[in-house]
Amino acid sequence: MSQSYEVIFENNRKWQETKRQQYPDYFKDLADGQNPEYLYIGCSDSRVAAEELMGFEPGDVFVHRNVANLVHGLDMNAASAIEYAVSHLKVKHIIICGHYNCGGIKAAMKPQDLGSMNPWLRSIRDVYRLHQEELDAIEDGHLRYDRLVELNVQEQCLNVIKMACVQERYLLDGYPIVHGWVFDLRTGRLIDLNIDFKNILADIQKIYDLTDSEWVVNARKKAG
Repeated sequence: MSQSYEVIFENNRKWQETKRQQYPDYFKDLADGQNPEYLYIGCSDSRVAAEELMGFEPGDVFVHRNVANLVHGLDMNAASAIEYAVSHLKVKHIIICGHYNCGGIKAAMKPQDLGSMNPWLRSIRDVYRLHQEELDAIEDGHLRYDRLVELNVQEQCLNVIKMACVQERYLLDGYPIVHGWVFDLRTGRLIDLNIDFKNILADIQKIYDLTDSEWVVNARKKAG
C-alpha cells in the first residue's frame, strides 16, 4: 500500500486527537445528528472544499457535488439531496457554487466528442446557446470562460427554484432562499452573484408553479 494512501489514516488519527483536545464531546455531539442551515451544491473539483472555504465545521453544511455543479431535472441524485435538505433538514439557504477555471465548463466550450460526458455537458452547452450573443461578444477567451461559469450558476439556480419542494416550503416558511456563488481559485474569494430569488420565483411561476394553492392554504392553517 502506498505511503500517500497510508498517510490519510495517520492524518485522521491526528485530527481525532486534536478535536478531542479542543472539545472532549466533539464526536458525541457530531453523532447526535445534523441541523445545517445550508445546502451547498458545488463542483466535484478537488480544489474546492465546501466547508473549508466557507469557514464551517462538519455538520454545518449539507453538501452535494458533481461535475460543473449541475442540477438536471432528471438527476435523481441531486433531486434526492435537495428534497432531503429542504423537506427534512429544513435548510434555510440553498447555494449553487461554481468556480473559475472549471474543467467541466471548459470542456463544454470545446466542439468535440467527449463520449459518456456528452449528455452531462450538454446542459452547459445549452447555457452557452441561451447566452451566445453575450458570450461571443467577449473577445478575451479567459473572460468569456469566467462569464460562462457565472451564467451556468445562474441557470442551475433557476433549475432549483423550479422544484416543487423548494416552491412549497418557501410559500409556507419563507425559506429556503436560493443563492448563486462563484469561488475564485486565483484569489480564494467567494463572489455572491446576488441572485434575485424572490423576483425569479415570481417570474417563473406562470410556467413552473408546481404548488397546489389549496394544499398550501390548508397547510398554513394547520401550522397556525
